[in-house]
Amino acid sequence: MRPEHLRDATRKAAAARTHKMATRLSPDEKRGAKRMAEVASVYSIAPFRRTPEQIVRLSSAHDSDADGSTARPRPEDKRVWASLEREPVEVIAEAFREAESRDPAHTRRWVALLDGNASQIDAVEACARALRVRLTIVLDVVHVIEYLWSAVTAFEAQATPAAEEWVSERLLRILQGKASDVVAGMRRSATLRGLKGAARKAVDRCAGYLQRHAPYLRYDEYLAAGLPIATGVIEGACRYLVKDRMDITGARWSLCGGEAVLRLRALQASGDFEAYWAYHLRREHERNHLVHYPESKAPSARLTPPPARAARPSYLRIVRGNEAN
Repeated sequence: MRPEHLRDATRKAAAARTHKMATRLSPDEKRGAKRMAEVASVYSIAPFRRTPEQIVRLSSAHDSDADGSTARPRPEDKRVWASLEREPVEVIAEAFREAESRDPAHTRRWVALLDGNASQIDAVEACARALRVRLTIVLDVVHVIEYLWSAVTAFEAQATPAAEEWVSERLLRILQGKASDVVAGMRRSATLRGLKGAARKAVDRCAGYLQRHAPYLRYDEYLAAGLPIATGVIEGACRYLVKDRMDITGARWSLCGGEAVLRLRALQASGDFEAYWAYHLRREHERNHLVHYPESKAPSARLTPPPARAARPSYLRIVRGNEAN
C-alpha cells in the first residue's frame, strides 16, 4: 500500500524501519508495507461424514482420495467478499445478511469456519445473536495442525518420522474430542523434561491456543454430523481474489483503487458481474440523462422518414489507361 493509506499502527511501524544498505534490501527486509484485507464467503454444501482416522490418514498421505471414499460434495452458490477499507465486522455482517436471505426461516444448519482470531469470533457471535440464529463455530483444523508442528520441535528433531508421528497422535486425539487431554499431556511432558526458554514457549503457545478455543474443537461431533472442519474455501479466496492481483511485483495501491479492484474481482468470482454491470448502466443512464427531464421521464423518440430527394442522374465512369469516358 502507499504509505499514506496504511493503518495507523502499520504506518508508524513502517516509518520506524531502517535499512542496513542504501542500494539493496538485506534478507528479511521489506521495501513496502501491506494492509490486511478482510475476506468472507458464504456457500452451501451437503453433509460429508468422516471419521478422525480418515482425517489423520489423509493428512499423512497428502492425497484427498487416499481413503477411497465417495466423491466429496462441492460448495454450491458460493459468494465472496473482500475489503481493504471496511472494518471486519462490516464484511462479516454483509455475509450474514446474505445467509439470512438464503435461509430466512433458519431451517438449515449454519456453520462458521474461523482461524481463531478473537475479534472475528466476537463479530460472528454478535451477528448470530442479532439474527437469533443458532450458529456452530468450527476452528480450522489446519491451523490446529500448524500449532502442533510448532510445538513438536520442543520434543523431537524437526523433519523426522518421530516428529510426524508425534503430531499425528495428538491430532487424532484432538479429532476424537480429547483436546483437553492433549493440552494437559503437553504441559506435563514439558515440565518433566525441564523445558525452558524457546522450547517451553512453543509448547505453552500451542497449549494456550487449544485451551482458549476449546468450545470450537468438538471435532468428533462435527465429523459425525458431516460438517466441514477446514477453511479451504476462504484460503482459496484469499489467493485468487486478493493475492493473485494485489500482490504482483511492483504494485503500489491506494486505498480507493485497491478497494475498487477487490470489489470488481469479488463480483466476478461470485458470478454477479453481469447483473452488476446492467445495474451500473441503468444508474448511469438515470444520472446522466433522465435527471434532465421532469419526473425522470424522457420524451419518446419520434422516427420520421427523411424528405424525399429529387431523382439524380447516375454516371458511369470507366478508367482505362489514360482515357476516361
